[in-house]
Amino acid sequence: MHVAKGVTRVFREMPRLVAVESCVFGEGTLPRLLVLTMSCPDRIGIVAGVTRFLAEHGGWIVEANYHADQKDGWFFMRQAILADSFRLSVPDFGSRFSSIAEQFGIFWKLSDTQYKKRLVLCVSRQDHCLSDLFHRWKTPEAGFDIVAVFSNHEDLRPFVEWHEVPFRHVPVAPGNDDPAFEEMARLYECYRGESMVLARYMRILPPWFCQRFEGQILNIHHSFLPSFVGARPYHQAYERGVKLIGATCHYVTGDLDAGPIIEQDVIRVDHGDSPEEMARLGRDIERIVLARGVQYHVEDRVLIHGSKTIVFR
Repeated sequence: MHVAKGVTRVFREMPRLVAVESCVFGEGTLPRLLVLTMSCPDRIGIVAGVTRFLAEHGGWIVEANYHADQKDGWFFMRQAILADSFRLSVPDFGSRFSSIAEQFGIFWKLSDTQYKKRLVLCVSRQDHCLSDLFHRWKTPEAGFDIVAVFSNHEDLRPFVEWHEVPFRHVPVAPGNDDPAFEEMARLYECYRGESMVLARYMRILPPWFCQRFEGQILNIHHSFLPSFVGARPYHQAYERGVKLIGATCHYVTGDLDAGPIIEQDVIRVDHGDSPEEMARLGRDIERIVLARGVQYHVEDRVLIHGSKTIVFR
């Protein structure tokens, strides 16, 4: 099959023919959906061709999102289809859709919302993002299942085990961190993890680890980077009279804190806020931004395009 030049650099995590387990939006409260995400070189007729195919097989589209990147000449689409209306099974979809995919050079993925995305959380000592994700996990709309927690410290073991989730302590030796990350990779695959969330995990992942799980690792950090690096960033911000603080959720790559951004937000502060108050507000915004980023990710609303993302909120 002919694919336009440059197609392999987009959505390397999205092979042409694949059916994957995704998330569930609610137990008996929301309908089961099939979510089709795709990208291809932009041209006339893509939407018509795909939606005609879905209609011919009874697909009732309940949400549709499109974006054309005019600079790169690339097209992105997300379609949510009522599963009960669709006359094709997930395994059969690939063979039937292949002619459309070949015609337009489409990279696609089909997810079934009856399956929850399996998340592994990584933490160190701070618990604000971890506890927030555990709370959201218990809500019907969460769309993910927390299957394990990895940590380089023992501090949060009681909290995690109280929720009856496996806690794995993986200490990182100074100057020799590869054995620890090799163990984390082994455990991640052992738990059949589909996504890894760094919920304030205070270690730098090695490049080989980032590459191995490309498009699967999400991170959260404060918005002061690269201005205020190192220890006590909120004290540095206070000394400079910063008026906005925020957080960034992004995919992890070998470039430290420079992966494709999923979500960001800010909150105002002023001269009356102490460094401690700013840090408290920073923790609040980190919780919110990470939760949004995780939800967009598990609902297949995020499409990676080179160094950036298209997010269909």
